[in-house]
Amino acid sequence: VCSVIMESKGQELELPFADDFHLHLRDGKVTASCLEQMKGVARAIIMPNLKPPVVNTKMALAYRERILKALPKGKDFTPLMTLYMTDKTSPEDIKEAKASGHVYAVKLYPKGVTTNSDSGVTDIKNVYAAMEEMAKVGMPLLIHGEVFTPTVDFFDREKVFLKEVMEPVVSAHPKLKIVMEHITTEDAVKFVSACGPNVGATITPHHLLYNRNAIFNKGLCPHMFCLPILKREEHRKALVAAATSGNPKFFAGTDSAPHPKSKKESACGCAGCYVGFASVELYAETFAEQGALSKLPAFLCSQGAKFYGLEPQTGKKLKLVKKPWKVPAEFELGDDVVVPLRAGGEIEWTLTLL
Repeated sequence: VCSVIMESKGQELELPFADDFHLHLRDGKVTASCLEQMKGVARAIIMPNLKPPVVNTKMALAYRERILKALPKGKDFTPLMTLYMTDKTSPEDIKEAKASGHVYAVKLYPKGVTTNSDSGVTDIKNVYAAMEEMAKVGMPLLIHGEVFTPTVDFFDREKVFLKEVMEPVVSAHPKLKIVMEHITTEDAVKFVSACGPNVGATITPHHLLYNRNAIFNKGLCPHMFCLPILKREEHRKALVAAATSGNPKFFAGTDSAPHPKSKKESACGCAGCYVGFASVELYAETFAEQGALSKLPAFLCSQGAKFYGLEPQTGKKLKLVKKPWKVPAEFELGDDVVVPLRAGGEIEWTLTLL
């Protein structure tokens, strides 16, 4: 699957094109910008929290066509579509989605918890019937794992969600495939590890690289604000250990979430980090630092695919070389611009297509 070449000048790694099991491409001109800048990713689970949200198969298929139309000429990329779960999502919706052949999962946002989640689920039991059908047809449930309760400390929302929501859901639906998305805490690592093989988790590159201090480095840093929010160093270390362990329950999901610069640098800045321009290279930094570069291909190319029941990536290859490069201060984002993660700084690895 991969080869790691040790040289006097550093390291090189050859691997297949990657999967991204949690990607925001937005819509319209922004989609084209994101696809143009994305490197080394051959397919991705596409998040459905548009305005209006993608709540049924017809909308998902139409969104898929818009993505394919926006692809740069010659770029090989497969969007794996999802539905946005609401209180009204029915077993019939699930059956139709499965029959389409292009909808691969359903995303559950607790109402109000993140960007465009106002149509999210208000009570988990409202969607138990839909979950039962998902278990029958083998369609994974993707969960944004945070409570939206004013009395719960912002940094504890994931921990509380595990007890109040995840435990009952896993217990009530033992055959349902569940992905706890973009986990951020040691608590979530332990929870997912203790569950059966039907429960997995995605981990983002920024939650592996940074702790919550990055949000407040020399002032308030809006481009480091994401949801779930960055946590303490002890939690970052737990995520790194899980990602680099080779445990197939954990796999790549970037949660690359572009917002216009003007909406991030504002009185009420949007949540999300833009990492899709260099996700493979950013993951490589963490794995190399841990001496686990040989485990990166499985994390990026096969562990998530196996969980979803997809064929692992083969064929076209990528090459990572330990060669720093400077990140632009901005990227085009439709008619606007986006400030990427580590803008103006350096990324340690360079990616080329073989």
